[in-house]
Amino acid sequence: MKKNIVYLILLLFVSSFVTGQSTTQITDNKNDINKWISSNFRKGAAPPFSFVYGGKHSGTFIKHWSYSVKTIKENDPSIIRRIYSYRDPASGLTVECEVKGFTDYNAVEWVLRFINTGNKNTAEISSVNASDVTFAYKENGEFKLHYADGSHVSKEDFHQRLKVMQPNDSVCMEPYGGRSSQNAFPFFNIQAPKGQGGVLAAIGWTGTWFAKVKAEADNRTNLKTGMVNLKTYLYPKEEIRTPKVCLLFWSGDNRFVGHNAFRRLVLEHYTWKQDGKPTVYPVSTSFNYGDPAPCNEYTCMTEDYAIALIKRYAQYKLIPDVFWLDAGWYIKAADVAGKKNWANTVGNWTIDPERFPRGFRPIADEVHKQGAKFMVWFEPERVMKNSDWANQHPQWMLDAKGSVKQEEWQKDGEHDAVLFNLGNPEACEWLGEFIGDFMETNGIDYYRQDFNIEPAGFWYNNDEEGRRGICEIRYIEGLYKFWEYLLNRFPNTIIDNCASGGRRIDLESISRSAALWRTDYNYGEPTGSQCHTYGLELYLPLHGTGVQQADSYTFRSSLGTSVIYNWKVTEGSYNVVDMRNKQAEFNEIRPYFYEDYYPLSGSGDVDITAGTIWMVYQLHRPSDDSGYIVGFRRPDSPDKTYMIKLQGLNADKSYQLTNKDTGAVLIKKGSELSEGLELSLDQPRSSLLIKFEIKP
Repeated sequence: MKKNIVYLILLLFVSSFVTGQSTTQITDNKNDINKWISSNFRKGAAPPFSFVYGGKHSGTFIKHWSYSVKTIKENDPSIIRRIYSYRDPASGLTVECEVKGFTDYNAVEWVLRFINTGNKNTAEISSVNASDVTFAYKENGEFKLHYADGSHVSKEDFHQRLKVMQPNDSVCMEPYGGRSSQNAFPFFNIQAPKGQGGVLAAIGWTGTWFAKVKAEADNRTNLKTGMVNLKTYLYPKEEIRTPKVCLLFWSGDNRFVGHNAFRRLVLEHYTWKQDGKPTVYPVSTSFNYGDPAPCNEYTCMTEDYAIALIKRYAQYKLIPDVFWLDAGWYIKAADVAGKKNWANTVGNWTIDPERFPRGFRPIADEVHKQGAKFMVWFEPERVMKNSDWANQHPQWMLDAKGSVKQEEWQKDGEHDAVLFNLGNPEACEWLGEFIGDFMETNGIDYYRQDFNIEPAGFWYNNDEEGRRGICEIRYIEGLYKFWEYLLNRFPNTIIDNCASGGRRIDLESISRSAALWRTDYNYGEPTGSQCHTYGLELYLPLHGTGVQQADSYTFRSSLGTSVIYNWKVTEGSYNVVDMRNKQAEFNEIRPYFYEDYYPLSGSGDVDITAGTIWMVYQLHRPSDDSGYIVGFRRPDSPDKTYMIKLQGLNADKSYQLTNKDTGAVLIKKGSELSEGLELSLDQPRSSLLIKFEIKP
């Protein structure tokens, strides 16, 4: 077998018996994912998860539990789906592990469910590692963990980090406050030593997940993932689930091979489908965001002004896919004299009758007349105390102080809001019908959901005694049910998932939504936008951000599969021709963001936020061997030139490179471009865009 293939190193029987860890092999043969699943979940083997039950580690007993496996037929022959069940004959506790294998991507996912099939409460379930698996390799050396920041309102949002791991080194990751990508990011890549490939891991849980990567030896590393603060017993017939984990195995010494395979896996298998195809998230424009103080967001927007703006966009031939009405349209938000605003009046979800006397239907009709869609902002989970919802439905609200006496969550102070309890089935069903009816009545096509509160303390303080984590589990299950209700009721809708910017990004959330406003960092600041693109594109092709200006440097900093034009079509400082040209440029490049992505600068643990550097990346479509080079010379960069090495090209083919700004054409062999291409920009704070394609 080839040297770069990962080999199986079996642990001693005693070690596996005590620890409950599964040790695994992956080869570069894509069909081997079936063998991986069969091997790791076979009868008598330590499965790739672990937990403590009644004070005993699962490694000491799970092999003796009743075992069964059920195969579920999929319409797609490239998907393997099985449910592995482990049942305690004494207590009736059953652990079901639903496993999916994706043979085209050499990837596997699974999710655990604990089910009490008995007639009594179970013993305590704790220390649940939804994944607990050790990867063993033939060659010794240093592991490299490539991981990222989450969102924390900074240039460094989604900043790539590198940890070179020596034996016994470990890295622990978990988000802050209960939103899944706040401060930490549930996607990372474990690179094996000496060109032996690696494992790209993703976690699906829109709450308090954790991941721990530990280098156990020179040739072995362990991954544990799960949910923070899960320590509970189950009532008879009760069932809970844990965070989902996905592992994609890649070969060779180029980690971007793994990243690009994962991006394609996301598009094919983790993106909500419309008419059998992955959802395409839109190009949007706001309703002239930003009014004079003390107005904020859309607290001063009116029906007449909104319709006039739509007609102005049509006049200038700048109609987007979507017109986007954000926060502040509801009652009390416009009471600026009383210091009310969009943020402190949520929970009053009645359209302001003074500003919108006929509701939103007239605005929606004008949007549809222009061939666009209409999207409206909501924030239903954060409910201000003394708001309409708080007063009308107190039984559905969670207070941060909790409902039972127990130790208090220390990360939260006094709150002026309560949390709408999606974990209450009645409340969850009511919310789905309310939002659905609201959309239907007002002609709303797309649903935008914000979430400007940290929920972890609310969940923690409302758990029953001895049942830590249940409140969060029920809440997250309810969130998914609510989103799926809207998506099924409106098959052509989309969900824009905002949580103070991109703080709710994980494998489960991206399966139902996308973050079209990926960060609340300084709106339109181009260096930050470049940094956020750099980090997010390594894992996710579907996300968006805003652009404030129409100059090339700022505009290109916000390129992606989705964008929000925050241009001010009522101000003389904007040029209609420039805006049209930038829209055309975006439409030309946009399809390539669904293809392969290669950062060409800032590798390793470089601080990509610096104003003194160049930032360059490559978009590559393998099907026709074409793509784009997007480059930026930052404002303080002293270097007029920068050397890059293109990736993924055919060494023997000749490529034509066309500078989209100057029209200059260059012909080079793929082998030459892989060795080096010098870029040149005479001025700081400037950009370039080069298209490459096979020479005609």
